[in-house]
Amino acid sequence: MKSGRTVLVGFLTGVGLQVALGQLSGMLGLQGGGHGTLQEIWNDVQRIEQVNGWALGIAIVVLMVILGAKKISPKIPGPLIAVVGTLVASWALDLESRVHVLGAVPSGLPSIGLPQVDVSLDLIGKLVPTAFAMFVVILAQSAATSRAYAAKYNEQFSENTDLIGLAMANLGAGLSGTFVVNGSPTKTQMVDSAGGRSQLSLIFTALIVLLVLLFLTKPLAYMPECVLSAVVFLIGVELVDLKGMRKIFVQRRSEFWVALITTMTVLLVGVEQGILLAIALSLIDHTRHGYRPRNVVLLPTESGAWQPQPLSTAAQALPGLIVYRFTHSLYYANSQQLAEDISGLVDAADPPLRRLCIEAAAIDDIDYTAAETLRSLIELLRSKNIDLVMCHAPEELRSSEEHCLTDIFADITVYETLSEMTLDYQRLTGTPSH
Repeated sequence: MKSGRTVLVGFLTGVGLQVALGQLSGMLGLQGGGHGTLQEIWNDVQRIEQVNGWALGIAIVVLMVILGAKKISPKIPGPLIAVVGTLVASWALDLESRVHVLGAVPSGLPSIGLPQVDVSLDLIGKLVPTAFAMFVVILAQSAATSRAYAAKYNEQFSENTDLIGLAMANLGAGLSGTFVVNGSPTKTQMVDSAGGRSQLSLIFTALIVLLVLLFLTKPLAYMPECVLSAVVFLIGVELVDLKGMRKIFVQRRSEFWVALITTMTVLLVGVEQGILLAIALSLIDHTRHGYRPRNVVLLPTESGAWQPQPLSTAAQALPGLIVYRFTHSLYYANSQQLAEDISGLVDAADPPLRRLCIEAAAIDDIDYTAAETLRSLIELLRSKNIDLVMCHAPEELRSSEEHCLTDIFADITVYETLSEMTLDYQRLTGTPSH
């Protein structure tokens, strides 16, 4: 599992926990408060004696209806049944006197036009920091959400398409005086759990919102707030991917910690901080693997395939021939390991080496420091009468016009295949095959 998907699993799990825990106060009939998830929970604990039994009971019924409908058939719209049912019950039983309800909801369509404000440098100075913060959150959260659901269904993801859509949506939001638009994990999960897989679901959503704004805002006034909290609570729970976290833990322990730290940062600090930290941790984890790649030596099998063996064996493919596979790009941080590995193989060789072949299929780049290391190795091996060659070096690497590489590939032999290299070695040395 790659770090990118690891980060997304941790991100969505953190968002899910943040959303679910943030709805507890609404389900208990308490007034929400505090900054951050922990402070919200602590405030709920401090006011636990103020729990509204009616709100808690209604929330439990809503949860049972939604979960029961889902268990019977995923096609049953449990949330819609729960919302409509509680609306009717609230109106008939006068629940407004027992629980908090939404109250009057403005109806009609928003007016289109530029905001009526006096533009000044002082106003721009106040708005720019907030606008930039919104930009960062929208960009990070929308990209992470899109990537997560694209990965979930193995679909292609286009950042450019998303950014164009977000830009147009926010342009419309600015002209109509509505909230900013972003790719919300919770809203996406709502559509996903309802079976929405295409733009058609979004068109129907827009039409339903339009109908509600024009004709159904009065009934919404009777909606108990605890009902919405219960619905959003379940959406948050659905975002928590414990199965994915366990899979990462089993398959790649180091990436599990990246996912877990991402989850805790999103939960305890914030979404944008969690994303930025996750990106940094992923880069560190990737660099760590590149810094100490797991290199091996290769041995031929009877079938003609090449079998990797631990580097410590210093196993020879043919007497006097070692095939050494370097499993990462060559750069300043791991070039010393290349030198140490090859020196160790030369010292441990029995019989003494006559040729060392670097299997370079994974080496797609060589920086200046690594190139200098290779030059030193060529001279060192040449002084010991050992021929250094390469095999499977990528064409773009061999044809590079960078000055630090041209003389290296002019100074060593590069073979297309390992079979070609071993046959040439046998011809030059008269060494029989195994």
